[in-house]
Amino acid sequence: MPGYQVKQETHLLGNSHFEIRSLLDRQQYSDPHGAALAAGISSASWPLFGMVWPSARMLANAMQTQDLVGKRILEIGCGLALASLVIHRRLGDITASDCHPLTEAFLEENVRLNALPQLKYQTGHWGRDNLDLGKFDLIIASDVLYERDQPETLSRFVDQHSSDLVNIIVLDPDRGNRNGFCRRMVGLGYVLDMQRAGTRQSTGEAYKGHFLNFSRGLPAPLPPDPAIRF
Repeated sequence: MPGYQVKQETHLLGNSHFEIRSLLDRQQYSDPHGAALAAGISSASWPLFGMVWPSARMLANAMQTQDLVGKRILEIGCGLALASLVIHRRLGDITASDCHPLTEAFLEENVRLNALPQLKYQTGHWGRDNLDLGKFDLIIASDVLYERDQPETLSRFVDQHSSDLVNIIVLDPDRGNRNGFCRRMVGLGYVLDMQRAGTRQSTGEAYKGHFLNFSRGLPAPLPPDPAIRF
């Protein structure tokens, strides 16, 4: 790949496994046509989309047992979209979204590596209008509150793309911006049910974080099955 290096790894999730192409490391940057700059992505944050983060593994694990029937589902800030791949393999109606210009290309390759049919993708920029994205019955995300302005932009984006009856699941590794996001979501009329996440990733490494479960017009989603926590 011109401008950056990649690797391929097998990620185990319970009894499932996924082949994932990711960036080789975090010391990567390539924006020859200025697409990332136009999307507001700095050189420091450019490689973040291309890593499999601990919260992404935990959210993907949770999606192995999440009720998907009859729901139009959106993963926001999907990065390498491991949770979307889990849902897609389970035949859920999933759309992955991100604002990084390379996300779609990596997603297409990871779909191919796992012998899956085409997975729907739409660009989703939290600070701009996304007129083609539509509304969803279940919205999921992991580790998306790492910058100070994100509680405001993310809550507004989520509200714009939520159906009248909606569940929202955000897995947050106890970052400092969590409380601000929760306050904004409650102020928009969503009910919050916060659940502590499991203490182990699928790799066996320690994990600390919470599922922020929001709902509007529906019961809160059930917490993830403890049997798939590691």
